Amino acid sequence: MAFFPPIPLIRRNHIVKKLKACGAVSEETAKTLAEAGIVNPDGFRRITDRLISSGVIHRTADGRYYI
Repeated sequence: MAFFPPIPLIRRNHIVKKLKACGAVSEETAKTLAEAGIVNPDGFRRITDRLISSGVIHRTADGRYYI
């Protein structure tokens, strides 16, 4: 039986950790995922969209993110 790492959970935690680390905690301090240091920021769009729809992170009108 093969082991598959929980990629969505790892990615979720990585995004949240990076946004916190760079101070993206409000709309005024929001950062793009690339600015936050997230590797391949557009690679897992569904995970990012799920974080937004569940209210874990927020997206500004100009495409920046914050917690």
